[in-house]
Amino acid sequence: MTTSKNLTLLVLAAGMGSRYGGIKQIDGFGPSGETIMDYSLYDAIRAGFTKVVFIVREEILEAVKEMFLPKLQGKVDVDFVIQSLQTLVPSAYQKAERSKPWGTAHAMLCGKLAINGPFAVINADDFYGQEAFQAVAKFFREETQGHHALVGYTLKHVLSDYGSVSRGVGEEDAEGYLTSVVERTNVSRENGKIIAKEKDGDIELNPEAKTSMNFWGFYPSIFPYTEDLFHQFLKDNAGNAKAEFFIPIVANSLVKSGTGKIKVISGGSTWFGVTYKEDKEAVSQKIRDLVNQGEYPAKLW
Repeated sequence: MTTSKNLTLLVLAAGMGSRYGGIKQIDGFGPSGETIMDYSLYDAIRAGFTKVVFIVREEILEAVKEMFLPKLQGKVDVDFVIQSLQTLVPSAYQKAERSKPWGTAHAMLCGKLAINGPFAVINADDFYGQEAFQAVAKFFREETQGHHALVGYTLKHVLSDYGSVSRGVGEEDAEGYLTSVVERTNVSRENGKIIAKEKDGDIELNPEAKTSMNFWGFYPSIFPYTEDLFHQFLKDNAGNAKAEFFIPIVANSLVKSGTGKIKVISGGSTWFGVTYKEDKEAVSQKIRDLVNQGEYPAKLW
């Protein structure tokens, strides 16, 4: 049995924020200027996590250190890992014309440089809610088979009112284990339906589908598997400078090959995030509401 004493939180904070128009990972949303990340860190600490690893780009490393090290000192161990276009990428596949990172699964893989126990993965710019962190910590305390976990949210509750979003839409078996997850990169509401626009045409999605908001729980055994898959992905996409290696690609391969199992656990109903600049005021208001309800103090740290 694993205890919560060695649980690590891996925060993916290297995204470019191209649709937001700024560095949303360090933008202020809370009543005292807190970032969304602040709330995830606060929730993780009170759920029993004792280490935080930030995956960042070189150009925001110092800003992230300056912002978070003073808050976390004495509360958790902290480490920083740079996700660059070259990190853990064989030289044969380092493309001069590529400008974006290789995606969320590559970012997670970078975490192997600082993690040697069970860990949770989250996005820096998503607000997951206290219940989700408690659920993942409980899962690792009780899990004895080495299975991984996905925190599932209901698709209809995790869309933006201001444009299309990317979502990992999942399916599970009767025992609650993931059977597939498909990364849909262009999902929005249209005429009362939820539509994914794909290159082969529009697909209507089930509004009740369990959806990945990139909150996963993994054992370190995921790293060698991910690295092998990443090398194959690089080989298969050698001519595509925009290809991205997403965590759902790893999860899908893992469960379909029978190599591992991923339990779908509920994260509750509280999720919100920022994709577009227009999302900011709505997110700030939701945080103020949670503060007013006593879920969080007006000043976190």
